Amino acid sequence: MSDKENENIMNKENENIMNKENENIMNKENENIMNKENENIMNKENENIINKENDIVVIGLGYVGLTLSVALAESGFKVLGLEKRKDVVDLTNTGKAHFDENGLDLALNKVVKNKFFTATNEINDIKCSVYIITVGTPIDQKGNIRLDYIENATKEVAKSMKDDSLVILRSTVKIGTSANIVTKILKDTGKVFHLAMCPERTLEGKALQELTSLPQIIGSNSEQGFLRAENIFGRLTKTIVKVSSLESAEIVKLIDNTYRDVQFAFANEVARICEPFNVSALEVISSGKLGYERTNVALPGLVGGPCLEKDPHILSQSLAEKGVEIEITRACRVVNERQPYETVSNIKAESIKRGFGEKIKITVMGLAFKGVPSTDDLRGSMVFKIFDALNKDFKNSEIFIYDPIVSIESMKESFPEYIISKNMNNAIKNAHIVILANNHPNLTPSNIEKYYNNMNECGFIYDYWNRYTRLSKQQLNGNYFSVGYKGEL
Repeated sequence: MSDKENENIMNKENENIMNKENENIMNKENENIMNKENENIMNKENENIINKENDIVVIGLGYVGLTLSVALAESGFKVLGLEKRKDVVDLTNTGKAHFDENGLDLALNKVVKNKFFTATNEINDIKCSVYIITVGTPIDQKGNIRLDYIENATKEVAKSMKDDSLVILRSTVKIGTSANIVTKILKDTGKVFHLAMCPERTLEGKALQELTSLPQIIGSNSEQGFLRAENIFGRLTKTIVKVSSLESAEIVKLIDNTYRDVQFAFANEVARICEPFNVSALEVISSGKLGYERTNVALPGLVGGPCLEKDPHILSQSLAEKGVEIEITRACRVVNERQPYETVSNIKAESIKRGFGEKIKITVMGLAFKGVPSTDDLRGSMVFKIFDALNKDFKNSEIFIYDPIVSIESMKESFPEYIISKNMNNAIKNAHIVILANNHPNLTPSNIEKYYNNMNECGFIYDYWNRYTRLSKQQLNGNYFSVGYKGEL
């Protein structure tokens, strides 16, 4: 073969290679262009869906639902609140909240007047693409969560929602509720939907502030569901935390509150350690963590409320169904639930020591589950267990009650058998025993003598919050006791 022929063959081969390479490059470029176009189309579709979501239905106007509704309305959404209680609906539509929450009445009145928020009993014929479920999940007498509210709310959504709706679950639930209950009910409609779990984690008394400052956890069954939920909560807070599944988001809320319950249980255990040795738990805890970063024990006291009183039970139940026993969680709840009975037993012993008769005046002040930040919420308050113990140990005594925030109507409804005092002076006048059950500032005069001067001359104070423990023993005069402090001279 001649050199010329070899040259022609080589040129031909090179040409084929180059053509093939060019073809591959062009195909790759076309593929990239198509992928980019498809991505742009998908992003545009998601953007269009998101931009249209200015109407939101919130199911349940309790503490979680009403505060969220107001925050969303303030951020520019048109919000419709669905609530079964007609009195709550009527009151809400006047711009007045049915519970006490810092700043809520002012904000609610504004969004109602501006027609960005309306409450209703009916969900029929609502054209909306976003539903947020915020109904309660109470526990029964055995500590098992009731999910009937979740089921009923989801059924309401299922009847109303259209294809491609976004359903957000915000209630605290047993692990797997989103996937096993909510998803099943929505699937039975045959409609296309997206589900996101976005747990509520605000502090009562600071809800409106924390809705715009706390990170929002979001778990979803689809990427579009996440993006749409992110857009909604992104109007409230700068920080969105994406988790990999609905279950992860459910667990986050339960772990948050159970961790706090465990912390407080250990503090109450410290109190039980100190009392037999007549040592102040407040002194031990405060001294131990002063300048020592590795120890940060909480102070002892009553542990309850609508979250801490039930969430550890919900977590335990979730794991029990998987054959897992979480011993620390259960043990800590036992410590915290037993405390009212142990402390009332100590109160009884001191009353016997002082020679009190069968019929004495006992005053319990601070009925809401906490005093700071202030709230009128009685859900999960440990005073119910205190009253149960008092009724057993002081059967013939008169029990007076007072709270600076809880309304007279609420006290009559929740505690019909007790005598309601309209002010603190009347509550403590001639009382043999004064029990301070929460830490509201109005229950803590700067001078403890205000109590002593109005009480029975042989009376004493039992304080669950250690507000006067730092005073000298001479000032306390043997008439003051608290969790982890026996008060002996």
